[in-house]
This record gives sequence, structure tokens and C-alpha cells, in this order.
Amino acid sequence: MLIIKDREIVEDNWVHLSDDDSLIDGNITVTLTRWQEQHEILSKHGSGLGIRLSGDDPLEELVPDLHHFQLVVLLFPVFTDGRCYSYARLLRDRYHFKGEIRAQGDVLRDQLFNMSQCGINSFELAKPETAEQALSAFDDFTESYQATVLRPEPLYRRR
Repeated sequence: MLIIKDREIVEDNWVHLSDDDSLIDGNITVTLTRWQEQHEILSKHGSGLGIRLSGDDPLEELVPDLHHFQLVVLLFPVFTDGRCYSYARLLRDRYHFKGEIRAQGDVLRDQLFNMSQCGINSFELAKPETAEQALSAFDDFTESYQATVLRPEPLYRRR
């Protein structure tokens, strides 16, 4: 599957395991539930390890373990559910997560600019076939009034 990562279209090299799937070699993501139940085994996984979170998952419970993950996938079940925007911002600003943060689910072109301002740097679009056209979304706006992950000072301080 193709995704947008760091403003480029790339092949996704991660496998999203369900709670019942067997562990495999390679880059995998797991749910918070599976991480909590199999912490010891998963922390020794030889390849990339990622975690998938929904807006219902308590982010604070994961913070002590963030160093285990190269990828945090934030689930947007419908485009109107913005809880994971806050998670992305907290991961970058408060918890200093340097790895990949990915938006997954009902991710639309019109959301990409704002998601990137919150610290999300990869995107699984709701319609992956539109990825090429969606790249232009990052250039829809040239300025942001508020402080963002990408520009920590608000516009009035940058003038």
C-alpha cells in the first residue's frame, strides 16, 4: 500500500497486526491492549515496533514505554473525530517523540495541512489512489497564526 510520508509517496513497510495475529518478522504495529498484555515479548522484537492508538486509549499510560516504538499510528475513525490531533501534539511537544506519527482511518486531503502542523508526518489516506493529488494540500497555506509543532512561535512573534 502507498502512503504519504514526509511529503512523499512511499510504499508502506509496516504490517498492522490484530490482537489475535501471530508475531512475524519485520516492522509491525500492535494495539495498546496487545502491548500491555505482551510487553515482555514485544519489547524484544528484532525489527521495527509501532503502536496503534485511538482517541479512547489513555496516552499517558504509554508514555513510559515510548522509547520502544519507532511508529505511533493514530486512528481517526471519522474525519470529525479530532482527539488524535491532541495526541500528536502531546507526543511531539510534551513527550518529545521523534519517531514517525501516522494518521490512519478516515484521513482526507483537507486535513493533511493541519495534521502536519500537529506533528503527524505520515498518512494512510481514506482513498489511497488520491495520494498524488493530496500532496498539494501541504502547500494550501503559507502561514499559520497559531504556534504549531513545525513553527513553535505564533505569527505575531514572527513579525
